[in-house]
Amino acid sequence: MAPMQSIMCSPEPLLTGCLLLPLLLLDAVQAIGNQRLLEQLQQVGFVNLLEQATRPNVPQDLATYDFIVVGAGAAGCTVAARLSENPGWKVALLEAGGVENIAHLTPVLAGYLQQTASNWGYRSVPQRLSCQAMNNQECALPRGKVLGGTSSINYMIYNRGNRRDFDGWAAAGNPGWSYDEVLPYFLRSESAQLQGLEQSPYHNHSGPLSVEDVRFRTQLVDAFVEASVEAGHPRTDYNGESQLGVSYVQATTRNGRRHSAYAAYIKPVRDYRKSNLHIFIFSQVTRLLIDAETKSAYGVEFRHKDRVYTFKARKEVVLSAGAFNSPQLLMLSGIGPADNLKAIGVPLVQALPVGRRLYDHMCHFGPTFVTNTTGQTTFASRVTAGEVLSFLLAGNPATKLSTIGGVEALAFLKTGRSPLPQDWPDIELIMVAGSLASDEGTALKLGANFKDEIYDSMYRQLALRQQDHFTLLVMQFHPQSVGRLWLRDRNPLGWPKIDPKYFVAEEDVEYILDGIKAAIRISQMPALQSIGARLLERPVPGCESLPFASDDYWRCSIRHLSYTLHHQVATCRMGPSSDPSAVVSAQLRVHGMRRLRVVDTSIIPVPPTAHTNAAAFMIGEKAADMIRSDWS
Repeated sequence: MAPMQSIMCSPEPLLTGCLLLPLLLLDAVQAIGNQRLLEQLQQVGFVNLLEQATRPNVPQDLATYDFIVVGAGAAGCTVAARLSENPGWKVALLEAGGVENIAHLTPVLAGYLQQTASNWGYRSVPQRLSCQAMNNQECALPRGKVLGGTSSINYMIYNRGNRRDFDGWAAAGNPGWSYDEVLPYFLRSESAQLQGLEQSPYHNHSGPLSVEDVRFRTQLVDAFVEASVEAGHPRTDYNGESQLGVSYVQATTRNGRRHSAYAAYIKPVRDYRKSNLHIFIFSQVTRLLIDAETKSAYGVEFRHKDRVYTFKARKEVVLSAGAFNSPQLLMLSGIGPADNLKAIGVPLVQALPVGRRLYDHMCHFGPTFVTNTTGQTTFASRVTAGEVLSFLLAGNPATKLSTIGGVEALAFLKTGRSPLPQDWPDIELIMVAGSLASDEGTALKLGANFKDEIYDSMYRQLALRQQDHFTLLVMQFHPQSVGRLWLRDRNPLGWPKIDPKYFVAEEDVEYILDGIKAAIRISQMPALQSIGARLLERPVPGCESLPFASDDYWRCSIRHLSYTLHHQVATCRMGPSSDPSAVVSAQLRVHGMRRLRVVDTSIIPVPPTAHTNAAAFMIGEKAADMIRSDWS
């Protein structure tokens, strides 16, 4: 047989060309067995059909469960799996989306998943002060609609947060949520394979969720890490004693493949034991069933294949639908702001400030730096058939396909303007071995809703020349801008209205400007200068009149190249009943309600010094313990 030739896959059919084509050639690869081929074919495009054929879990109307969990994201999968460990409890898990396939499991394809049915596809209302480079100035707000939720479509960064985050939650009237009290739940969920941290007391090696180093690394990230150290940022384990410094990224992958909440918590239950956990996909909950007199939740109503079903709960309904859908369902069920519910004709059951606060981490997509290296930047068209075969069939965890959307390292920095303690970072730099050019404008640009002119003016030439480059995304941890979410009507299948109000607080722009300056300073260190790192001097359309790289230019760029990373919190904010902004208690019970909890990142009271995926697993683990304690 002739040697396998490198296939230059065009970005549009990347999934088809780079994943399916090698599978179609497998009959020529004599060393591969039929069973392995079948397993891979099952993952490629027919997963949902196979799922429904092999596990025909058709809902039974009026069925009764001990617990009904709404939403199969990181928290929902975790709490459902843990509750089902009691064989005497019958648990239903309802998910509006389907199941993962090989595209979800392939980390390099993270950007493409935002263009699939696995993303709810939410957009903000048009923003006045941010997202000015987006079509209609609408920020894209990706959320997962699949078993695994956003953990199945995100960039797999595992970052728990700062000790001061959780101690602040507890000090605000949420007993049980201090760092020392939540750390055991982070550890319970984790199975860490991190070089040099094998004996660390901050990591566990026996939990369900795999956390590992990304084994594919470019010369660019090595230079960035070294340059960061040269700039005074020490190497650190950002999930350990101190966040401040620089680190290669820790990822929720297992042997180089995405390890989502579904893969970690649900799939083992389904595959290896007869389960009292009943899972229903393509089942969108439309309202909670509530006894208005006793204010008790007793079930849910949902749609499955265009038919309406009702499930009833003996013990509790657990709402884990995420930062947008959990508040939406509460409001559709009569729990929320009285004025909003009255305006759309929903009878009020319990007046609460649902959706009245919305925080998010906003970041700036850049700066981008070009280098003198070759073959280092992640370009979709550089993926070869050999790499695809090695990843898919040999399970090689060190190919380009295992890079988590190009993210390779994180740096945690303080700024001079911050009033916060010195061990509490203000800014994160996310080092990506690429940019919007990496996929020739077919994934990141579309997923983030960037205008064509942004790609054409700034990035197209990089893609055409295949010039090596990297980007440092600058993310602010503690924004002062506060948004909100509300219902436009009573339609449960419609979107809520989402107004993040990014950069309403001018100070938020200044923090990101500080981060851009810190990123440029790192680029000027010897390690990055040795590979010729220099700013990509292509001005942002709309900012051309300002001197390039001046403070005012960057302020303009920040308001244009605004980019969010799935970190919305506080729409069902946790706090004591005396807190007028609180929706749930420290036990995650909805204030004034019985047998109803919210268990997801919507309960996080203020923006954490973290990406929220790790916290979602922790919240699910802790909630499961609280629920079990109440019903034991």
